[in-house]
Amino acid sequence: MKQSLFYLNAFLTAITALTLPLDSLQSSPHLTPLKPRQACENTPTSRRCWGEFDIDTNYYTTWPDTGNTKEYWLSVEAGACAPDGYARTCMTFNGTIPGPTIIADWGDNLVIHVTNNMVDNGTAIHWHGLHMRDNSLNDGVPGVTQCGIAPGETQTYRFRVTQYGSTWYHSHFSLQYAEGLYGGMIFNGPATADYDVDLGPLFLGDWGHTEGFHLWSTIAKQGIPPALDNGLINGTNTWSCDTGSDPRCLNNGKKHEIIFEPNTKYLIRLNNPAIDAVWDFSIDKHTLTVIAQDLVPIKPYTTDSVQISMGQRYDVIVEAKPTNATADGNYWLRAGFITACARHNNPLNITGIVRYNADSTADPTSTSDNVLSTSCRGEPLASLAPHLELDVTNIFNTTFQHMATDATTGEWFQWTLNSSSLHLNWSEPTLEHVFRNESLFPTPYNVVGVQPSNSGEQEWQVLVIQDGSGFGIDHPIHLHGHDFWILAAEPQTTFTGDTSKFNTRNPSRRDVGVLPGNGYLAIAFELDNPGAWLVHCHIAWHASQGLSLEFVESQSRIESGLAQQDKDEFERVCRSWKAWKQVWPQEDSGI
Repeated sequence: MKQSLFYLNAFLTAITALTLPLDSLQSSPHLTPLKPRQACENTPTSRRCWGEFDIDTNYYTTWPDTGNTKEYWLSVEAGACAPDGYARTCMTFNGTIPGPTIIADWGDNLVIHVTNNMVDNGTAIHWHGLHMRDNSLNDGVPGVTQCGIAPGETQTYRFRVTQYGSTWYHSHFSLQYAEGLYGGMIFNGPATADYDVDLGPLFLGDWGHTEGFHLWSTIAKQGIPPALDNGLINGTNTWSCDTGSDPRCLNNGKKHEIIFEPNTKYLIRLNNPAIDAVWDFSIDKHTLTVIAQDLVPIKPYTTDSVQISMGQRYDVIVEAKPTNATADGNYWLRAGFITACARHNNPLNITGIVRYNADSTADPTSTSDNVLSTSCRGEPLASLAPHLELDVTNIFNTTFQHMATDATTGEWFQWTLNSSSLHLNWSEPTLEHVFRNESLFPTPYNVVGVQPSNSGEQEWQVLVIQDGSGFGIDHPIHLHGHDFWILAAEPQTTFTGDTSKFNTRNPSRRDVGVLPGNGYLAIAFELDNPGAWLVHCHIAWHASQGLSLEFVESQSRIESGLAQQDKDEFERVCRSWKAWKQVWPQEDSGI
């Protein structure tokens, strides 16, 4: 693997992609044809349009059928790298950090072939935030929806693009995405505000010079979150060190740069793939218009900075300054590491550069007017009003989970939900038990079964997580297979069962919400997607420490909605995994 590849901006990384006619992919039963309307072209001055669809289309029930299939090939690799000019080993897709950006249109089908070219590690790839309607086999969680992909083996993931906006894909196999195994996804569709140029994904990630698995085995498994050394913006940064005393010090890192043209509106797709970092993103002397969060279009609002927690995404528009203000202009782009949320060894160095002069090589001299927050709870919920207004109407069931910690029930520090910590078996995924018609309850680890009454009405599952750990840490909670509606997020408060303060009128909805420290998070999601779905903290150390549970939704209906080719692929991958004689030892929760 060529080390120099790691310095590329992976948004434009070469990747093989084909557009094929729709063939054997199933048409989702959720697809609702629209009455014909006059097509409206999506242009820089009409971003709300999308052919016969638009920003007002209810994408939970209705989406286009383009008849096209986009096909991609991803190679999971391990090898030497130095993304900030300090040498170590990495895990990558196709040799770059981030991996290649997967691009499709709303209504396309995706076929993605993932080959594990590592020699001593399994893997599995999760397509973060995608609903995978009636298609949980392709969600990519080992021990839940699949077995691990053995070295030398390929797994093909197939799914319909029923959402639009910005997201990412990453390994869900232990701590692999902390080693660089992640990439961007763009699903072209309408937007709630106009822009001229799409700059693609912008990844804001923390980075250690010691490999994540080593940090886990020496520090993190004891419950101590390590302080990392640096951060990466779209896979690159600088690091100052002494080449004479440290052979790993190359001093050849680079800042990520963006070139602005005056009076141009740029769309930036922010992603946070961090192990343990909350960012306050800003560009000196520029304002941001926020138009989407976690694949949910919102009513636009303007701000000087955007706070983004682990696993979250925001689409923001930045308008470049006019010509008479840009002579040789260089501005710092700041990830803005919030030290109140986690420890870090070099929080001020995580920056990029916006230039108005493409020939300039000077460092910016701009200063920031943005004061970093001491809160770790993300953007205010009141600012994040979805454009498509949807209420929570018929609460069917409420599951209460009390979060605590237990350092005595295993070989590593464990977080618990209702006294149980998730510990998956990569060789016996949940869906294998479903296919055998085996009862999943009770289980020795955290699995919750939910079954709607099939009354024909919308039915909602409510999950309330209470932080009783005493640490006061804010936790980004991610749910697979659904968006969730945030009913309440109360810090320093004990949930008493009183739901009168729940906001059910078009509350903020997304797939990663923050559980306030020593408080509670109440979320609702519609029971409309049979499958086995994970809900977990997206702080990587906490996920490895078991801070997760699993929802098995409508167990009796899961298998009937799955395509036969996906079931065949599931069985083939599991056979290969179980036949692998050098199975990598599982030393954490497995996710």
